[in-house]
Amino acid sequence: MSGEVSMPGAAPFATAREAIDWIVRFMPVTGIKLGLERMELLMERLDNPHRRLKFIHVAGTNGKGSVCAYLSETIRQCGYEVGTFTSPYIETYTERIRMNGVNISEEDLLHVVNKIKPIVDEVSELHGQPTMFEISTVMAIEYFARVAYPDFVVWETGLGGTLDATTIVTPIVSIITNIGHDHMDLLGESIAEIAAHKAGIIKAGVPVVTAVTDPEALAVIEAAAQRKQSKLYKLGAEYRVELVSAREDEQAFHFDGLFRRIDDVTIRMNGEHQVHNAAAAIMAIEVLRQYYALIVDDEALYKGMRETSWPGRMELVSREPRLLLDGAHNPEGAAALAATLKSTYTYNKLHFMMGMVTNKNHSGYLRHILPIVDTLIVTEPDWLKKAAASALADMAKELAHELGRGQVEIIIEPDWKAALERLTSLTAQDDLAVVSGSLYVIGDVRSWVKHQSDSEKGW
Repeated sequence: MSGEVSMPGAAPFATAREAIDWIVRFMPVTGIKLGLERMELLMERLDNPHRRLKFIHVAGTNGKGSVCAYLSETIRQCGYEVGTFTSPYIETYTERIRMNGVNISEEDLLHVVNKIKPIVDEVSELHGQPTMFEISTVMAIEYFARVAYPDFVVWETGLGGTLDATTIVTPIVSIITNIGHDHMDLLGESIAEIAAHKAGIIKAGVPVVTAVTDPEALAVIEAAAQRKQSKLYKLGAEYRVELVSAREDEQAFHFDGLFRRIDDVTIRMNGEHQVHNAAAAIMAIEVLRQYYALIVDDEALYKGMRETSWPGRMELVSREPRLLLDGAHNPEGAAALAATLKSTYTYNKLHFMMGMVTNKNHSGYLRHILPIVDTLIVTEPDWLKKAAASALADMAKELAHELGRGQVEIIIEPDWKAALERLTSLTAQDDLAVVSGSLYVIGDVRSWVKHQSDSEKGW
């Protein structure tokens, strides 16, 4: 794909595919550029469409997508029109922008891109090329504000919070999920530094819900909320959860919040971390009910929680053999995955396939995974910044001996399709196969298993 940027005056795109190809070509060209200057200029030239919308802004290290899914489905079940902006996508670019759970149509995408493209080109000439994520964010705002007209927009950050493109908006409630070691090259080495970036979504007087329990991270968020005079609702204080039961594909819990108690909420996503994600979403809905007159029918709330799903998160995509996909890609995600595999699933042997990109804490991830697996297959995502399978395997072998897990079979297979074939061939009827790591690997495997096709990189 060419890295050239289009110039002002170029003809409009004829197809959605051309439009998306134009957007994603900026990923290798611009990379990640934190800051709001370009977003402010783009919004100004579009007459500030973001000011027309009611946003629920979600930040954090892990759990953002799941919280967005719980919010979107439950608010929709309550009878409202809901827009959702998330990243990255699993199989197709259009997953990023959804209205009532349906991906943006090709027709609407083409219309919006052709409208914003001249403005993007103008800003590019004057202030540098906007990134792929900035263009996607502008496109989502324009679509929601002038095409789809949702009652609420569930709005996920891309990276951090303080200088993330999504922070251009002023939400009606903010949510911060957990804080962990991810994107440390951009957000800082310590939990406190990372938490400070995530807390950047907190706006003056806007209530904040958090599922953060780490004391160091929580102290940073509390200080930020106090500076902004924003009411903070904390897990374990203003709201609590009590797990009632947990089995594969079904968990039940009691929610006890500052405003009321809701018993026997059922969710289908697995792992204790998903109970916390669901509870954070309920607390945010309760805040909206109290402060913004959101009409919440209990039956709709129960149904929304029960029917929420999120691709690539503890998702069983095959039963023969049993094949589970999970997008854990950092130490905290790996810890949650390992805990869920041990507490929720039964199996004779656990065969594990992983592929990573380069800017992750692979050692911390492997320390949680190696103690529970019988076989580790190391592969590579079909992506620019892939981590070499051989280097990951060397790290895994060294750590396995350090952890007293020298018996773990470690297999190197850079080609992910060949790795998947090896994984499934090893998995007997009573075994469990897991694919985890980069969402680029998850997306490719999911698309291949479900549709026998590769995920559409960019498209």
